[in-house]
Amino acid sequence: MSRWNLAWLIGLPIFFLVTLTMVRSAPVRGTDKDYQRVRLLVDVFAEIDRYYVRELDDKQKTRLIEDMINGGLEKLDPYSTYLNEEEYRQFNASSQGSFGGIGITLGVDQKTGLLQIVAPMVGTPAWDAGIQSGDILLKVDDKSAEGLKISDVITFIQGEPGSEISLTVQHEISRKVETCTMKRAKIEVPSVLGWTRQDDNPKEWDYFVDPTSKIACIRLLQFSETSTRDMTRAMARIAADGAKGLILDLRDNPGGLLTSAVEVSDMFLKSGRIVSTRDRHGRGQEWDAKADGTLFEPADSHPIAILVNRNSASASEIVAAALQDHARAVVIGERTYGKGSVQKVLPLGDAESPAALKLTTNSYWRPSGKNIHRHPDSKEADDWGVRPDPGYEIVLKDEERLEYARYRRTRDSMRGRDQGKVPEGGKAYVDRAMDKAMEYLKGKN
Repeated sequence: MSRWNLAWLIGLPIFFLVTLTMVRSAPVRGTDKDYQRVRLLVDVFAEIDRYYVRELDDKQKTRLIEDMINGGLEKLDPYSTYLNEEEYRQFNASSQGSFGGIGITLGVDQKTGLLQIVAPMVGTPAWDAGIQSGDILLKVDDKSAEGLKISDVITFIQGEPGSEISLTVQHEISRKVETCTMKRAKIEVPSVLGWTRQDDNPKEWDYFVDPTSKIACIRLLQFSETSTRDMTRAMARIAADGAKGLILDLRDNPGGLLTSAVEVSDMFLKSGRIVSTRDRHGRGQEWDAKADGTLFEPADSHPIAILVNRNSASASEIVAAALQDHARAVVIGERTYGKGSVQKVLPLGDAESPAALKLTTNSYWRPSGKNIHRHPDSKEADDWGVRPDPGYEIVLKDEERLEYARYRRTRDSMRGRDQGKVPEGGKAYVDRAMDKAMEYLKGKN
């Protein structure tokens, strides 16, 4: 499938830019309200160009237009944005699973409107420097992040591998402000991780949480163009080793490509609806599971537990909801983030100067017929997100979240299983969600 047709779970700009060159000589048609609205924007631009206190060069004029577009889009929702040529290049690189930078996913804190670290990618400079999920971004080097767009921050962060950069963040749990310095690197984003590093080959993963009971764990970090391939390889590995139970860990998975979420869901379902989308007219598309290629069968003797937390969003919610609604998996952990909207990437410009509009065009609906999107005015009592199955809710305290981040960081380091051992006199971290999943799977076998 062409990259242009992919829907990302995060015509007006062209019309606007073209109008700049022709609207001055065209008559105003009083019945064409859209024309008048665009004419208003062009008039504002013209007055700025004529009277602003300092003359703008071509680059500044282009940026002004882009900011006018993005200012309006941000009022629509936090997921729609205009991507200029450089931003579009960065977007394509990140969705394909390889790019330069420090390895973070950015979002917006819904309570404060400030930029927030959704998740640092495992094994990247940000991860190694101590950046944590939920951190509020305060500065990039010495530049304040207040008022910046996500695309601006991405531009500042990306650079030559080996060059140094500092992020000043406020940790979500401790509220401590810390400046983390790191060196940029070429980011090869892994989609799939195992439970821990192998003792004799730390670059390889050991997928089995309990080798005796044959319970494996696959951790899916995001949904990129490589996710289906990586999941297929991991599933082949655990099948060859005789896995009888599977823990699919989607904690801190911020989402990604809708197509990848559908493909991963289809691995475990033989039939039925996976997800559907609807536009503002109620029209949309449906994706159903295919019988061919279903993995981890028969289902009765190969149970699945899915782990989620409050940072599991978008595509990860599609997978959790699909397998939950079809009773193929039990969902364990915390209520998920609640992002039930779909963004399409609409190419603009031409081959010499490509650009794109990432626009919210659809909402997605789980097999049960519910949309899980959490709107800014949604309340805790409202039906948003994916809730754990009854009896399987594990709500973490703030200190547990911090302990979990440290625990995973230690176990994911490329220094072997010894890194997961408790220091003398230390306290072992108890992963209550993982323990609950183990209890469920052992009870099914």
